[in-house]
Amino acid sequence: MGYLKDGVWNDGWYDTRESAGEFLRPDAQFRGRVTAGGASGFPAEAGRYRLYVSYACPWAHRTLIFRKLKRLEDVIPLSVVEPVMSPEGWAFSAELPDDGNGFSYLHQVYTTARPDYSGRVTVPVLWDHETRTIVSNESSEILRMLNSEFNRLTDDREDYYPAPLRREIDDINGYVYERINNGVYRCGFAGTQSAYEVAFDRLFEALDELEERLDRRRYLAGGRITEADWRLFTTLVRFDAVYHGHFKCNLRRIEDYPNLSNYLRELYQVPGIAETVDFDHIKRHYYGSHEHINPTRIVPKGPALDLTRPHDRGRFA
Repeated sequence: MGYLKDGVWNDGWYDTRESAGEFLRPDAQFRGRVTAGGASGFPAEAGRYRLYVSYACPWAHRTLIFRKLKRLEDVIPLSVVEPVMSPEGWAFSAELPDDGNGFSYLHQVYTTARPDYSGRVTVPVLWDHETRTIVSNESSEILRMLNSEFNRLTDDREDYYPAPLRREIDDINGYVYERINNGVYRCGFAGTQSAYEVAFDRLFEALDELEERLDRRRYLAGGRITEADWRLFTTLVRFDAVYHGHFKCNLRRIEDYPNLSNYLRELYQVPGIAETVDFDHIKRHYYGSHEHINPTRIVPKGPALDLTRPHDRGRFA
């Protein structure tokens, strides 16, 4: 774990001393937008943009899912970082090279875009080859671009943020982000017992609430899959393998929730989604990169997970 300060790389863990032990995620700094017509200065064009991702990261995983669902593999190429962070953060290698720019480290993407950048170096990153800058490093906003702005290039009109459901989707996203997506990190990166326990209780209260919600409806916003489901999915799919043990989120597993576990399996079995899930990268990253939490860097062999088992969500059809 590290960060850039005025364009210079520094190695350092998150400092929670000034927040009473609570982990506070910094806001993304690049907030541009690709638009279909190009009024933003970033027109939707095939081959112009590159997505920098980690298969391990849940925030990057969201964008991989939308790239797959919206059939954008031939429109937006990928550069994938190694799962275990190097002393200089996310890194590329001979096995996983940066074919777009030839960078060795992700922080070089940031300093190419902004030489005096200060902040964390995170994935995903949507890069513009034309202007050689970062369009966005905010995953939620990249999702919206992938959902709608490239449609004419693939003739794909599926909408995961439909207008009639937007208010409900936004409400769900806010709740899930605060309590679950970021909630597991608030547990794992907490600097005090009290901060950890507050985050832990809020996390499992939210999971219990969603378990009840999914007993009444097939998906979070009703009868169709939306952006809200995919934003939750990337946390759920990592939960039993990583967050339960590594982040001490161990009151219950997702497997112990009948509705959440069946819902997770249904989403995993959507065509193409399993291809975006790499448990080897996920486990090696968390257990191998967070030396502050796991100083031995031993990666557990378990748990045994089978997300291809039948699910019962068809009962809502």
